[in-house]
Amino acid sequence: MKTTKPRRRRKIVRQKVCRLCENKIFHIDFKDVELLRRYQTEGGKILPRRITGNCYKHQQLLTAAVKRARILALVL
Repeated sequence: MKTTKPRRRRKIVRQKVCRLCENKIFHIDFKDVELLRRYQTEGGKILPRRITGNCYKHQQLLTAAVKRARILALVL
C-alpha cells in the first residue's frame, strides 16, 4: 500500500500596482489624514509595501508623512 500526498494547487498572484503612481501623486502631504489612514492599520502601524503594492519611492514618502503626522498628533 502506497499513500500519496495530495497535490497542492499554486495560487496565482496578481502584480500589485502603486495607486499613487497611477493617480500621478508626486508629493504626499502629512496633513492629508484621509490618505494616510488608508495605509495604516487600526493600531496605527504603517502597512508594508508587499501588502499595499506601493513602489519604493512612494512608500518612503508615505512613511515620512505618517511619522510627521504622528508627531503633530494628526494620526494615532
